[in-house]
Order: sequence, then C-alpha cells, then structure tokens
Amino acid sequence: MLFLESSSILSEVIEDNHQLIPVVNRFGIKLGLGDKSIGEICDSVGVNTEFFLVILNTFLNEDYFPQKKLQKFDIQLVIKYLKQTDAYLIHGQLYNFEKHLKAFIGMSDPNNAQMKLISRLFSEFKEELMAQIEQGMVNGDAPLALLTDLKSIIIKHISGNFNENMCYAVIFTIDSFQKDLEKHNRIREKVLKPMIDELSESGIEDLQELFVSGRITRDNKRQPLSERELDVLRLIALGFLNKEVADKLNISLNTVLSHRKNITAKLGIKTVSGLIFYCITHGYISADEIEL
Repeated sequence: MLFLESSSILSEVIEDNHQLIPVVNRFGIKLGLGDKSIGEICDSVGVNTEFFLVILNTFLNEDYFPQKKLQKFDIQLVIKYLKQTDAYLIHGQLYNFEKHLKAFIGMSDPNNAQMKLISRLFSEFKEELMAQIEQGMVNGDAPLALLTDLKSIIIKHISGNFNENMCYAVIFTIDSFQKDLEKHNRIREKVLKPMIDELSESGIEDLQELFVSGRITRDNKRQPLSERELDVLRLIALGFLNKEVADKLNISLNTVLSHRKNITAKLGIKTVSGLIFYCITHGYISADEIEL
C-alpha cells in the first residue's frame, strides 16, 4: 500500500497516480512540480501539509480513512476543501461527463430511442447534483444512485447502433465521477458532520442540515422478478404513483412499497428513469407508451 509522507516527491507520485491531479489542483497546486517534496510544495503555496497528506492518502488507499485525525483539523479548513471539491465537480467532472455524453449521443444512431433515455437520466443527475451543491452539500445517495443506474443500463441493456469508443469514454467518466462523489461524501459524513455536531451547542445547528450526506448501499443479488413484481414495475415505469398502482392491482399500499423494495434489490436500479429504460429494453413497455 502506497502511503505518502512529507518527504515524498509529488511529481513521482503523480506520474504513477494520475487521478491525483485534480485533487492537488483543489489546493492551488499546479503541474510543473519539479523534484520537490510534498512538504516543500505545501510550504511554498501555504497549504497545511498534514491535511494535504491525509486527503491524498485517503484517495490512494480505499481502506485508509483517518476519521479522528481529520476531525482534529480546523473546521474551516475542511469546509474550504469541500467547497473546492464542489467547484471541481461542476466545472471538471460534470463538464467532462456532459461533453462525452453529447459526443456519444451525437455519434450514435439518431433513431435509437435509448439515447433519449440516457440523456434523460443525465439531466436528472445534473439537476439533482447542482441543486444539492447550491445548498452547500452533496447528499450522496440520490446522485450516486442515478450514476450507478446510468452506468449499469449502458453496460447491461444498451442495444442498437451506437459509437463504441464514445460509449467507453462515457463509462470511464461515470466511474471516475462515482469515485470522486463517494470520497467526497465520506468526508462530509464522517468528518464534517461530527465537527458540526460538536459545535451545535454554540448555536450553529443550521449547518448540520447543510453538510449531512447519505451513503449509498448496494445489493448485488440478482433474482428474477415475480409476476406481481413485473406488474408493479410496468405501472411504475408508465408513471403511476404508488397509490395508483395499489388501486389498479387491488393490493395495499404497503404491498406496493414492499414490491418496489424487492424490485430495487433484484435489479439494482434505484431511479424511475432507470426502471423505464429497463422496461423498454426488455420489452415490458414500449417507448410510445411514455413521454421521453
């Protein structure tokens, strides 16, 4: 396991770990690093070396997360980093994602209705992410669920004529975005939230709502849907609300909710747009039955 120290040469680290480039950029550190150590570079730009090392080591090592150590840093230092990350998510990750997706759709068959569904999923993700960042937070679960669904349906269910090279570029971009969001949310949930909780007695309770983030859960079990679950799935994909589904199938609302939970667990799809895409690609409904 690579573990960085203040004496580590940053340029050598980045040569083998390109994913750290946007991370160091958030601290105002640009390429053209020479052979300087991390400590020397941080001192030259006025960055807290210890905090910088903790962040980089968190990105490099999936199992490394010094929660207590991070909580010892000044809260303004943590908030500043998270705000810089928010800016990168919008102007870096989201921009690249949209650029690759537009190229993918533009270079694929214009008659492929699935492209409209993929575009719809992206629009939902963008709207959700922007709304949450404007509120001072990224609430993890919803944006990550949309990204997970989008990547899953492209890998498992896309058909027809499409540009394979751009498809790979989109999947690669989604994967990078997911990893960034997961680490971003983990710092908010495990570090910033406890800090704010400690300050709540000082009359800053409102901040707690601004920075709390959820965690994504995954169920990898894949079992076939029952006939009743398929009935519920079709109606949900067609735009019916839970109560309307219950009335149409003559079952209780709780039963509908239970079926929806099972559908999510079995398919691994959390969003309605993802369910619509699944239904169309598997012939359970037609694209003509819904408004794209």
